[in-house]
Amino acid sequence: MFSVSDHSSHTYEIKKSKFIAHLFPYSDFESILEALKIEHPKARHFVNAFRTMNEHRQIVEGSSDDGEPKGTSGKPSLAVLSGNELMNVGVIVVRYFGGTKLGTGGLVRAYGESVNLIIQKSELNSFFVEEFFECSCLYSNIGKVEYLLVQNSIKVIKKEFGVEGAEFTLSAALSNKEKFEEDAKVYI
Repeated sequence: MFSVSDHSSHTYEIKKSKFIAHLFPYSDFESILEALKIEHPKARHFVNAFRTMNEHRQIVEGSSDDGEPKGTSGKPSLAVLSGNELMNVGVIVVRYFGGTKLGTGGLVRAYGESVNLIIQKSELNSFFVEEFFECSCLYSNIGKVEYLLVQNSIKVIKKEFGVEGAEFTLSAALSNKEKFEEDAKVYI
């Protein structure tokens, strides 16, 4: 799965209608929608779609046609996000009507293409579900454990020293956690 960390935009034009797609982290959804409505007061539609993961690790998706014929804009935009395995992202497509009706099939293609183009233009990051866990080790093994943490791309959230050794609070992708636990089992 993939995500984005920055807001990017791209304009797609067909039959004089402009489709300005904005792709951004889902956490910015409300503020970006509000800003776009101020920036584009004459735009006809603000079609949107999003994919995110809740605290129970369930995928939550949504979309809005914002006045376009039902199913011609929001759902195709969401389908492109899903098809590209994007997570924790939102997309808003600002549409300026160019005077020529595109028809339902034309709208589906135009919105899908505008979202595809912004995804191609954007820098995608790997998305993973973060696992939090703890481990402890003796003082004599701290150097070895810290080396394995770096080798397995494990982030140290907290490190506390006790009487016999150290306790670590850690964060990592599930596969990295499992590899670390296998590599470090003799030290922890």
